[in-house]
Amino acid sequence: MARLIVFNKPYDVLSQFTDRSMAGAAAARPTLSAYIDAPGVYPAGRLDRDSEGLLLLTDDGRLQARIADPRFKLPKTYLVQVEGIVTDEALARLRCGVALKDGPTRPAEAEAIPAPTLWPRDPPVRFRKTVPDAWLSLTIREGRNRQVRRMTAAVGLPTLRLVRWRVGEWTLDGLAPGDWREG
Repeated sequence: MARLIVFNKPYDVLSQFTDRSMAGAAAARPTLSAYIDAPGVYPAGRLDRDSEGLLLLTDDGRLQARIADPRFKLPKTYLVQVEGIVTDEALARLRCGVALKDGPTRPAEAEAIPAPTLWPRDPPVRFRKTVPDAWLSLTIREGRNRQVRRMTAAVGLPTLRLVRWRVGEWTLDGLAPGDWREG
């Protein structure tokens, strides 16, 4: 039977078990090995170092492909803190798909949401008295490099904090940063 791990990846942790770019360096960056002692599992997809939240790991190559491969269009929902005020126009653009340098995105599900109750981030998101911020729930069905950040920037809302909350049927419900459970 396939093993699946649901992990809440903290901010500044690499989505891999070793830091290949820092081999031999004195200050290696934190990796999954600091949190997960489960031989034979590998990330199904990735989550950037400066993003937080749901990362799925499995020992089943077919399941890993089904989760990570954009051909399967598995929905991924992100809670996104952005700089600025979310307008109906910005939401409409996200819902229609955004033109990026590597081509247009697929339409996304996008809505403004109240600030969610999340764990504090270390380091905290910068706060500026003169610049408002807001939160979005954004669901995409593809996974280009830094896609959510590029999409929000394209509609004039730079991302301040990015938390992946759901992938397909799996969510972060009840998981603190650094914790994991069998899925």
